[in-house]
Amino acid sequence: MKTMANREPNPATTPWPLHGFFITGTDTEIGKTCITAGLTRAFDALGRYVTPIKSLAAGQAQNAEGVWVNEDVAQLHAAQSQGMTMDEVGPLQFREPCAPHIAARLEGRGIDREALLTDIRRSASKGDLALIEGVGGFRVPLTDDWDTADLAVDLAMPVVLVVGLRLGCINHALLTAEAVLARGLRLAGWVANTADPHQPHVADNLAALRARIDDALGAPCWGHVPRLSDPSPAAVAAHLAQPQLLAALNAL
Repeated sequence: MKTMANREPNPATTPWPLHGFFITGTDTEIGKTCITAGLTRAFDALGRYVTPIKSLAAGQAQNAEGVWVNEDVAQLHAAQSQGMTMDEVGPLQFREPCAPHIAARLEGRGIDREALLTDIRRSASKGDLALIEGVGGFRVPLTDDWDTADLAVDLAMPVVLVVGLRLGCINHALLTAEAVLARGLRLAGWVANTADPHQPHVADNLAALRARIDDALGAPCWGHVPRLSDPSPAAVAAHLAQPQLLAALNAL
């Protein structure tokens, strides 16, 4: 098992720049976690010590042992090889499957900005490349005056956009890309994921996205993941383009 035990700055007092990528999506339920797990394996194969982190997670169910588990956190935990705990992968989790600010209110809990950032940095210190996944789309409320776009700005990481291929995906992708750039963040690349197995004209949609994101914005496509019967991290990683991933690492 790879470990990075010697890389342990104090996250409470040293908010060092995080090395890695912030993963966002065009919407909820478009396979963002599946892609993040695949990226974890792909970068791991390139020799990096990858820490996948689900910044916030809402929606838990009890497993056979009676432990409350979030499906996304469990998926990322299974993909990593750094010996991270479930709480390190998912530093803030809620029971109710709804928007985080609503889930927090239902549980009588608050979402503390500095505490969450500290926990994310602590988890990231377990490796040398952090993949920090947002929640839903790019702008999901967390508190009255803080959302996931603000979280991305706080982390100051290049952004990777997961585009769920379904009706409306071109509009959603371009609006999200504009929002990312408007926040002063760099769009490092994007991954197309087949969210709708019956999506027509996939090649035409991909061509339109490439022309408007790759060519116009300079953010290359890192791969197109088809609908997989077994979307394991290894299976997803097989559809990611290694040259683009290497170039992205070199640009960090």
